[in-house]
Amino acid sequence: MFTDRIKIKIKSGDGGDGVVSFHTEKYINRGGPDGGDGGRGGDVVFLATEDRNTLNDFVYQRKYTATSGENGASNNCYGKAGVDVVIKVPVGTVIKDAETGRIMADLFKAGDSVVIQKGGRGGKGNARFANSRRQTPKFCTLGEKSEIKEVELELKTIADVGLVGFPNVGKSTLLSVISNAKPKIADYPFTTLNPNLGVVSLYHDTFIVADIPGLIENASLGEGLGHRFLQHIERTRMIVHVLDMAGYEDRDPLEDFAKINKELKEYSEVLGKLPQIVCANKMDGANAQENLQRFCEKYPDYVVIPVMAAIHENIGALLDAIYKKLKTLPKLQPLEFEPYEFEEADKTGYNVYREDDVFVVEGGLVTNLSRLILVDDYDSLRYMHRVLRTVGVIDELVRQGAKDGDTVLMGDIEFEFTE
Repeated sequence: MFTDRIKIKIKSGDGGDGVVSFHTEKYINRGGPDGGDGGRGGDVVFLATEDRNTLNDFVYQRKYTATSGENGASNNCYGKAGVDVVIKVPVGTVIKDAETGRIMADLFKAGDSVVIQKGGRGGKGNARFANSRRQTPKFCTLGEKSEIKEVELELKTIADVGLVGFPNVGKSTLLSVISNAKPKIADYPFTTLNPNLGVVSLYHDTFIVADIPGLIENASLGEGLGHRFLQHIERTRMIVHVLDMAGYEDRDPLEDFAKINKELKEYSEVLGKLPQIVCANKMDGANAQENLQRFCEKYPDYVVIPVMAAIHENIGALLDAIYKKLKTLPKLQPLEFEPYEFEEADKTGYNVYREDDVFVVEGGLVTNLSRLILVDDYDSLRYMHRVLRTVGVIDELVRQGAKDGDTVLMGDIEFEFTE
């Protein structure tokens, strides 16, 4: 099983609650407020690592949650901060918002990391609200709660060269000959069921080659195995198009070449424009020389290297051609996208409307106030009223006809309106 695209759910840690506490000690009468703040929740962090090369682990675990912050304590003790959850993914993983499809991060190289969801802030203890006028506050605030978010992970193989071609043309054999890779090789189609990477060493230099599972006609429309892996070619700098020049299995290498290129172009303009070198494999076949001549006459602009991969014949010439071409091409770069910034929850937006005899206030402001207000504490309610007046909610209620004594509903908080 090879997984290169999957959706998972993540949740950062909730913030710990502040506490209400007053200092108590022998011989000290009426000690002041000493309730501490809650700790901040842990973040959700993605980290690219070379230890993994598939997304298979996420098949068995689809939800990741960071630790919540601890509540505050008396004696001005702050709650312990939550522990981040670090999610390790293969190099080349692209993280997208599952709802909008927006790219949030491209973890292009080992060690790249990104915070996708920040932990909730801790609530404030009552010691925070003490001042010259309010010396014994009996209220605190609750920690911020985080929401579950769904993200999509998509693995795009990072390689300099992509080997493409129909099934059973010798791509895996070629990869095993030119690199340190040991792919499964057999004389039947679709032996390769997942991309294989190999490192080629040449002239005191190295480059990475990816063997992409065999494409078939209409792969760009979702048919066959190849469609699942076209995304892995998008990262490559160039393509080595492997053809069965002998025409085994009654195939025409010229038709195969045209069909594969058609699929590449229809899947992506980028793939259609990648430079190609043609590897004319299986030159020991009866029709190989004739087909090679036909191919060169029809496609004179392509570099064509005849080889017999199974017996390593002319492999050096192929590697030289690949190496020279790579030297003229720009280095691999991460995807271009608008940088992702963690969006703080809206804390000021609100909407006021009337429902029968009840005035309803909803929005981010309500969500924020619900964790700040204790309805059975007079000082806390005064604070709420002051906030509502400052941001314009009171004026909006009056505009919509609210009078003293009318019922106002804000989330779980219900109170009588007072102008």
